[in-house]
Amino acid sequence: MPDSKFDVIVIGAGITGLTAAKHAAQSGLATANIEALLFGGLVININELDGEPHGSGTELASNLMVEVAELGVANLSETVTALKSDGASLSVVTDAGRHRARAVIIASGAQLKRLGIPGEAEFEHRGVSQCADCDGPMYKDQDAVVVGGGDSALQEALVLANFCRRVHLVHRGTKFRARRHLVDAVAARNNIQPVWNTVAEEVLGAKMVTGVRVRNIADGATSEIPCTGLFAYIGLEPRCEFAPPEIRRDTNGYLMTDASLQTALAGVYAAGAVRAGYGGRLTHAIAEGNAAAKAVNAQFGG
Repeated sequence: MPDSKFDVIVIGAGITGLTAAKHAAQSGLATANIEALLFGGLVININELDGEPHGSGTELASNLMVEVAELGVANLSETVTALKSDGASLSVVTDAGRHRARAVIIASGAQLKRLGIPGEAEFEHRGVSQCADCDGPMYKDQDAVVVGGGDSALQEALVLANFCRRVHLVHRGTKFRARRHLVDAVAARNNIQPVWNTVAEEVLGAKMVTGVRVRNIADGATSEIPCTGLFAYIGLEPRCEFAPPEIRRDTNGYLMTDASLQTALAGVYAAGAVRAGYGGRLTHAIAEGNAAAKAVNAQFGG
């Protein structure tokens, strides 16, 4: 494939990336959006958004995708493998070719961390899931285990509680880190059972998941929780393995930027969940997408 050239390439098509692409195109910049996974990002797995904006994640992402397409943004379903500076321009290398641009916005987001325990990978799609909104109805009148203690874990437990006989909410701490209204909502559900001070150690099963082996941190005692589903929400990790070493990262691997969202590599910006200091709310995702596009436009004298 011959080189293609754009004013700006946005890597990632979650809410931040789509917002950045939309506003770059509205500023008259020739824009491409590259995404290896599903356009829309993790938000498309959420049937009902918690807070602003309202509605479903799928609806929010779909509306943005329509707007971006109507503005003439090139949507490329490719995997980015490298990002290089060629002096006068930037080069984004993918599994399908090479694309050049005057500026790049990295909005590749983050992905859910894995527990990294035996059986997790083997039973993926056979009882191990990371989308309660997608798979919850499959566990009607069955038991499920959710691992985690933050907003996402409690939100998913609440979704599963609408279908499951019992949801075991396994958390390594002695209290949840989630927002108060989620903690209160979990406490109000009789079929959500917190399992405190405990970690998951192994997913059990034959053809499908039949249980999870857990260990109490305080006394080291192990036990098995019979269940047919495991959902882990223990945090996120950035999707930026393609970023060159010139772009500084924090201790957790998130990309570092200045106040204008520009990284240490001139012309390369980072926004949203891939960036150190990101606030974590959808309102922040939208704001950072706008800010990155505005910074690029200012770079070009717009």
